[in-house]
Amino acid sequence: MGKPRRAPTAEDVARLAGVSRTTVSLVLNGVVGVRIPEETRRRVREAAARLGYRPHAAARHLVRGRAEVIALVLRQTPDQVFADAFLPEVLRGLSRVLRKAGFHLLIFPLSPDHPPEETVALLQERRVDGLILSGPRFEDREWLARWSQETPVVLLGRLSDSPIPSVDVDNVQAAAEAVRHLIRLGHRRIGLITNAPLSYTASYERWLGYRQALEEAGLLYEEAWVAFGAFTPASGAAAMEQLLRLPDPPTAVFAASDVVAFGALQAIRRRGLRVPQDIAIVGFDDVPLSAYVDPPLTTVHLPAEELGLHAGHLLLRWIEEGRPPTQEIRLATGLIIRQSCGAGGGA
Repeated sequence: MGKPRRAPTAEDVARLAGVSRTTVSLVLNGVVGVRIPEETRRRVREAAARLGYRPHAAARHLVRGRAEVIALVLRQTPDQVFADAFLPEVLRGLSRVLRKAGFHLLIFPLSPDHPPEETVALLQERRVDGLILSGPRFEDREWLARWSQETPVVLLGRLSDSPIPSVDVDNVQAAAEAVRHLIRLGHRRIGLITNAPLSYTASYERWLGYRQALEEAGLLYEEAWVAFGAFTPASGAAAMEQLLRLPDPPTAVFAASDVVAFGALQAIRRRGLRVPQDIAIVGFDDVPLSAYVDPPLTTVHLPAEELGLHAGHLLLRWIEEGRPPTQEIRLATGLIIRQSCGAGGGA
């Protein structure tokens, strides 16, 4: 049995390419701002490929002066994160951008009852190069402002009057359009199940959109017709039960999250009622499963993968350029009409 083959080293690459070991390190570690002829770079890359050499990750991090790790902080409990059917599509877009740039992703749930300062300290210990906060709450403005003075931050969501770059949709108008659709179908008693407590900026904005559509149509806003979800199907079921117990329950419900709407559908069936014949439902997010529930869910389409792509690009720009991009990106939404609203749309 022969001796195990020795792993190639940077010295081997330098010898084969006819350059110094330092040049090999600069080329293969992607160090910017160094003048090396393109022909030399080509020889180094070809030598490394021929020998099967890859630079050591720790050495690469030292040379570049960063950990090449991005933290995605989700303002939810771990159980809520696991129930989030919207998250995988966001991760698909974000991972594509980070993988291409050689960065790794750390996913970190941050429960509302958990002090953000502890999370900040932990992420600093792990030397993350940047942070994306998904689902900001109004109370996050202060600690994010402090964090962003030292480390790049991008919001997946929005905090009004915050200079932090953000990627989001117009939640107010998207929610208003969902409710207008129910009004056009003839409904006058329209309930709301929020996606989360109103301390979350997206939840508050969708609540505003609901109110805006009612006011435009001259319909009264009834507090009793508003029930609060918390990201999960179980919370949607409990909220729907609350609305069904009313003496004069709504004939239609706007659920500000598809996942929450799935629970609402179950609660309606448990009562022996039918969707949309007895109660119409419109959701929000257009997660992949929404087209396959029974009946298929009318919902507001959010471009989840694009949200992740744009958030990743903004954060990498800040990391590479050393200054925050002064940019708010607002992506388009659209109402996807299926059977749950009673309008007879296709699946």
